[in-house]
Amino acid sequence: MNRVAIDQDRCKACRLCIGACRFELLALGKDLNAKGYHPVEVLDASKCVACAQCATLCPEGAIAVYRGVK
Repeated sequence: MNRVAIDQDRCKACRLCIGACRFELLALGKDLNAKGYHPVEVLDASKCVACAQCATLCPEGAIAVYRGVK
């Protein structure tokens, strides 16, 4: 199974990763992080193909993608 890990405190809600996900699996969360932003959340991790486009575009380096993690 693939996994997307988002560092909630590093995310500045720029939404670049949301637009990069061709499966529309990312969205802004409802809760605020320590900096006052609504960090991105994964909507359905089971549909992630681990393409890592979200992580590649994140200017804060707040996203890590893991392939084949159990």
